[in-house]
Amino acid sequence: MLLSEGKSMRIFPASFLIMGATQLISGHWIKGSVFLLFQIVVISNINLLLNATQGLITLGTVAQTRSGFDIVAGDNSIFMLVEGVVAFIFLFFSIFVYWLNIKDAQVCEKCHQSFTEQLRTIYDNRFATIMLAPAFIACIAFIIMPMIITVLVSLTNYSAPHHIPPKNLVDWVGLKNFITLFELRIWSKTFVGIGVWTVLWAFFATLCTCSFGFLLALALENKKIIAKKAWRVVFILPYAIPAFVTLLIFRLLLNGIGPVNSTLNSWGIDSIGFLSDPLIAKMTVIAVSVWVGAPYFMVLITGAMTNIPRDLYEASEVDGASKFQQFREITLPMVLHQVAPSLVMTFAHNFNNFGAIYLLTEGGPINPEYRFAGHTDILITWIYKLTLDFQQYQIASVISIIIFLFLSIFAIWQFRRMKSFKEDVGM
Repeated sequence: MLLSEGKSMRIFPASFLIMGATQLISGHWIKGSVFLLFQIVVISNINLLLNATQGLITLGTVAQTRSGFDIVAGDNSIFMLVEGVVAFIFLFFSIFVYWLNIKDAQVCEKCHQSFTEQLRTIYDNRFATIMLAPAFIACIAFIIMPMIITVLVSLTNYSAPHHIPPKNLVDWVGLKNFITLFELRIWSKTFVGIGVWTVLWAFFATLCTCSFGFLLALALENKKIIAKKAWRVVFILPYAIPAFVTLLIFRLLLNGIGPVNSTLNSWGIDSIGFLSDPLIAKMTVIAVSVWVGAPYFMVLITGAMTNIPRDLYEASEVDGASKFQQFREITLPMVLHQVAPSLVMTFAHNFNNFGAIYLLTEGGPINPEYRFAGHTDILITWIYKLTLDFQQYQIASVISIIIFLFLSIFAIWQFRRMKSFKEDVGM
């Protein structure tokens, strides 16, 4: 026993210098080769990683210049920022793999299995890890890394006209953009105005959509309704049509010279500014969102209502409860118990519902008191304009961070208060 412990201690330090050495000495050819190959990749690219991390710190030192008719390329600050983030993530992952190498070396024992047997053992023991690895990598590449880049961009002066690569360099400015958004009146007024409207839009769009879907579900549950299946097909058709098609059709119908206003004019009624009057335009986008989303809630609530035991209604009738009392005390609480998580998710979706606003009004009508925004713009459409139209990337990043924090806190708070969520997670 002591001899084996001594032997283990002699070969264990090898993994400190050469990853996988202990595993290879012990006969674990696959694990040892993977660790060793990973170390070779890291060492062969160490200069590239160090340059990338340095570039993240400086964001470039040489700006693009012109020599006669020739353009002399300089440092692209944003490319260097992205490369630096990738390098830091890879270095962090490398440290994690090195730690796994040491942990595995500590418990490594002599292996007498063949290569095929080792491969089968690894597959059986690490099946979940192997299957989840692609999803984990995708999560880092498409969620974690963009979030980090967004946070870092918010700490720079990346904006037109003086700090747009590759012509100009970008510099670190710290929390200046956050201060500008809240202290500079033109920015703060726009942010507060659009923020309040975004919350109101998300709330009323969700509430009205769910309420109308609830009414449709109750109507289809009425025993006096004939041809329920046919009506159900009719009600679900708006949801079956692609949303962007529906929105563009409504935009065509409701514009100043569209069929609706033309018909009103033929009747001697003045045109209504469905998309040009600030208040009416806001009511219009909410109404159209109800048309698009109500069928979903109708189907969802219909399914929830079928799970309500009929005994409850029969018992309440014996006690003399009216139809309204049955709805208030039985139907509504039990439906909300099942539908509440979907309401939270719908609110979050509407909060960032770019298509419903942009395809219908493009954020209009124009508000001269706002900075790069219109009356019906929500935060996400404002971000779109700030980035693609006006190249104010630093302010857009700040707003994106605020949206993320607000929705995260709101969703977590609401989910933790729901009885259905507590029952599912055992809280």
